[in-house]
Amino acid sequence: MVKDQEVERIAKKLDKMVHKKNTDGAIDLLQELKNMKMSLETLQSTRIGMSVNAVRKQSSDEEVQTLAKSLIKAWKKLLDGSEGKPEEKKGESPLQSSSSKDCPGSSDTSNKPETPKTPTTPVTPKFTMFPPAPVTTDSVRTKCRELLVAALQTDGDHQTIGADCEHMAAQIEDYIYQEFKSTDMKYKTRLRSRISNLKDQKNPDLRRNVLCGNISPERIASMTAEEMASPELKEIRKALTKESIREHQLSKVGGTETDMFVCGKCKGKNCTYTQVQTRSADEPMTTFVLCNECGNRWKFC
Repeated sequence: MVKDQEVERIAKKLDKMVHKKNTDGAIDLLQELKNMKMSLETLQSTRIGMSVNAVRKQSSDEEVQTLAKSLIKAWKKLLDGSEGKPEEKKGESPLQSSSSKDCPGSSDTSNKPETPKTPTTPVTPKFTMFPPAPVTTDSVRTKCRELLVAALQTDGDHQTIGADCEHMAAQIEDYIYQEFKSTDMKYKTRLRSRISNLKDQKNPDLRRNVLCGNISPERIASMTAEEMASPELKEIRKALTKESIREHQLSKVGGTETDMFVCGKCKGKNCTYTQVQTRSADEPMTTFVLCNECGNRWKFC
């Protein structure tokens, strides 16, 4: 059987093509998939069906569309075959029981009265490309799921990718609920954080990675604000952290005592200042001031 890692590699490449709206080379990847012996478990764990379907919708190449359709059709037969197995077994029982009753050699069954059987409704497991969506009747949880769906549908990326937003929203909400075991303030705060970050127009990669399955519902349910932030915001935070560390270090090392500055806290003039070139060479230096009385620090430009 084919390894899941190989299918995941192809799925990621197809997803990137969809994001860039350029499906050049998709035919080669689809041909690789055609030559692989796919299992139901691999289809469910890698979600390759979504990636292939998204490429089919994005591409204008008839060859790509035809090959993608044939792959999806073949995988659907594999899915349908798994669903039909329990029913086949169910259909064999009446045939075997009737043949044993009609058989003249089965004397012990013909002489005994037939025991009435309690009718039972067989439960046939339904296989899908995703785990089943958790069900809830709680009004607060239902509303949170609706808000998550709206966030996932921002900009219409879900249509291009072919993602099931309702299903994903239900899973994300359920993971958060299972962590807190209630719809208290912590639960609502966690949901608000997911919704605002998924709707962020300046951070579309987060939403697309969730829709494509690169970030699982379980993962997005537990990510921190720093982990969900856009690359631009991460760089800003990194720069601010470096600057605050530098200011803290400079205020403790050396400096020149002066009474030219007045502390904003204690109004004292016993201060120490240090000047550092933090900007370009043609701009004035930045002055860092420390109050020796109360320890207050500030920056004077």
